[in-house]
Amino acid sequence: MEELIAKRYAKAFSSAKKDLKESLKLLNILSEAICDDKIQKVLASPVVPNQQKTQLLLSVLHDTSDTMLINFIKILGENKRLELIPVITKVLNADEQKASNVYQGTLKSKEALDEKALHSLETTLKKYTGSNIKLIQQKSELDGMRVSVDDLGIEVNFSKQRVKEQLIDFIKKSL
Repeated sequence: MEELIAKRYAKAFSSAKKDLKESLKLLNILSEAICDDKIQKVLASPVVPNQQKTQLLLSVLHDTSDTMLINFIKILGENKRLELIPVITKVLNADEQKASNVYQGTLKSKEALDEKALHSLETTLKKYTGSNIKLIQQKSELDGMRVSVDDLGIEVNFSKQRVKEQLIDFIKKSL
């Protein structure tokens, strides 16, 4: 239900604003701030008036000159929808990725890959998906590697244990 409402707000905001890059940066900052436990408690509190909640979130943006974003946040505050800002931001980020055809993915492995190997992997993914994919490396205890691009629904695993099992299985079948 939240996502359906957020999509409507995101669509309205993106259709009213042609260049979303700066507003999206500010919304990402605001979304991170909203994820803080203290701000979550204030937003959920029925004791704090909606106007104070709105002013709290606007104070995070400091002195921005983006009046459309400020008015958008005020409208969300009037309609008691401030807690939807992270979901709206997620929808706007996904729309921006689709429009630019640039996606972000994660590469999880025990050891970090060098820049050349990472670039080669990104090039290979671009060849098969037709999209530019920027991979971010994360350390994990996985004996192998896992590449995932959630927005495209891609997940590829290379596990040493699995390759070993398949090789043993192949040898058994050939005997």
